[in-house]
Amino acid sequence: MIQLCALTQLEEDSCLTFDVAMKSIFLIKKEGHIFGYQNHCPHLGVRLEFRENDFLDSEGKFILCANHGALFHIEDGFCVSGPCSGKSLKKVKLKVENEYIYLAEIPL
Repeated sequence: MIQLCALTQLEEDSCLTFDVAMKSIFLIKKEGHIFGYQNHCPHLGVRLEFRENDFLDSEGKFILCANHGALFHIEDGFCVSGPCSGKSLKKVKLKVENEYIYLAEIPL
């Protein structure tokens, strides 16, 4: 397991980016739940954000690909709008233990 951050560092309705094993991943905290994905748009394979840790649309309801405007569900990474509709972001396996968030498995 790889320690990413303390639970207190990831605030509600916010995101944090990490580079692990030459992969960019990001975490989102929404309604007390933590979700993690590879920072990789399924349409063109580019990073999703223009600004660091800025992954949500203006209403905070969806993950937004800043390059194409694609929208993804926060809970499962499924694309509901944009050029990659029907595809999904790649989830990363997380573990929360002793007030820290860990990457349970290095993404392929």
